[in-house]
Amino acid sequence: MTRSKGLTVGAVAELVGVSVRTLHHWDRIGLAPASGRTWSDYRVYDDDDIARIHRVLVYRELGFPLAEIAALLDDPEVDEAAHLSRQRELLLSRISHLQEMVSAVDRLKEAIGLNAPLTPEDRAEIFGTDWNEEYQDEAAERWGNTPQWEQSQARANAMSKEDWQRIKDEGDQLNADLAAAKRDGVAVDSPEAAALAERHRASIAQFYDCTHSMQVCLARMYTQDERFTETYDTVEPGLAVWLREVIEANARAHGVDPETAAWE
Repeated sequence: MTRSKGLTVGAVAELVGVSVRTLHHWDRIGLAPASGRTWSDYRVYDDDDIARIHRVLVYRELGFPLAEIAALLDDPEVDEAAHLSRQRELLLSRISHLQEMVSAVDRLKEAIGLNAPLTPEDRAEIFGTDWNEEYQDEAAERWGNTPQWEQSQARANAMSKEDWQRIKDEGDQLNADLAAAKRDGVAVDSPEAAALAERHRASIAQFYDCTHSMQVCLARMYTQDERFTETYDTVEPGLAVWLREVIEANARAHGVDPETAAWE
């Protein structure tokens, strides 16, 4: 390490738009280390360090795991340009899909203006291929006799199209934040992970009062039912298992033993 007059970790965090904690983590794992230190032994980053951080951010935004990003940046045999070209193609495809979704949202906004009821077609507009009427039937068969089912039906029937769109948007953002935390190596028992677990529980509580014990039971399904696993792992490989571990760790912090958690 050299003594440097480069930017401090706080200044770099503000410059590139990530947290100081994230930069500390990337430094510890050797992904984006600071090349210098102040006389007080604080990290400082030079222009090359910041350029590397920007490259890390590009790859992370494209969905690469941190370990794979490190390999891409450090292995002289890796054709980084070819990787980026392939990712550019994927991004163009994603942009096309997002443009179609924008059109669907515009059509939904028009329907909202008419204050029409939420039909299966409306649900398809909002949730796309993620919505399957068979799931509703399966849920009714599985939980139809529970107080939570009755509560969820009452709340769902009172929701407007705006409510459903908000729920969809918030769910997408939660999944994106969960994926980012996993990619960043956030510990499952950390305060940051606990906050995400509580956001997840709050998203469920929009439909019925969800205890930490119930949340653990739901998390079991995420790894036992391949449909749930695929939903989360499509967002980020391994996310279903990681989320279950986060929920279980948060439950322990609230006095619930995940091993004996029941629907209560």
